[in-house]
Amino acid sequence: MKLHVKHTTDYRYTEPLRYAVQTMWLTPQSGPAQTVHFWSLGAPEQLFEQHDAFGNSVHSYTFVGQVADNVRWSLVNAAGDVETFGVAEFTDADTMPHPAFFLRSTALAAPHARLAEFGRGFVTAPATAGRVDLGMLLALSQGVAGAVSYRKNSTNVTTTALQAFEAGAGVCQDQAHVMVAICRSLGIPARYVSGYFYAANEPDLASHAWCDVCLDVATRRWVSIDVTHSCLIDERHVRLAMGTDYNACPPIKGVRQGGGEESMTVDITIVPV
Repeated sequence: MKLHVKHTTDYRYTEPLRYAVQTMWLTPQSGPAQTVHFWSLGAPEQLFEQHDAFGNSVHSYTFVGQVADNVRWSLVNAAGDVETFGVAEFTDADTMPHPAFFLRSTALAAPHARLAEFGRGFVTAPATAGRVDLGMLLALSQGVAGAVSYRKNSTNVTTTALQAFEAGAGVCQDQAHVMVAICRSLGIPARYVSGYFYAANEPDLASHAWCDVCLDVATRRWVSIDVTHSCLIDERHVRLAMGTDYNACPPIKGVRQGGGEESMTVDITIVPV
């Protein structure tokens, strides 16, 4: 499937903006599951690109306002065409961090005894020789989707996996974090993935999150699982970035001086082409 994605982030300020630095994980990479035919990224100032330790394309810019300026608005635009293939299983390159790196605890997806207990209800056989059964992982993802119901605006970007699990509700980000934290609690490497999801009747899911789980540590074999939809990723998914949790690959993060109160509007459209 070939998809055209347009992602606009509109910032408005009540006072003049004096200084800002923003970093963006908004550029998808070609890989086993997709080919990026065209992609553009626009921002208020010149963009500088680098690649992080996870292979993500990261862009940043710096804005410095002058005393006479009255800048109260800024815009970040990302758009392009991506062909998706629905490939859920893949092997990491040797240049990527070892799968064991993704066992480490992070602020948003920390292992916990309660999460391990829940996970053992689905992953009934322990991971042996660094391998885990895919069927059990899919059963676990269905269990997580049932335990953490999708509820719009029920959490925020600081909500931890344990908090979402105990609340029994969250959004796709939380469901992915819970899955990742449970896998880590069971000794299974797992990581967070940000991306887009095409569904004609579900525009709220255009900005999406899922997870990678390591099937075989020795061969660096991974599988991408969409917990929200209780399935392997397919042609509806466009992969943006991945990391240890949301904090490692948010769409945009930054700091600023001035501007007063900030309001942000995000608009994402995805159409087949």
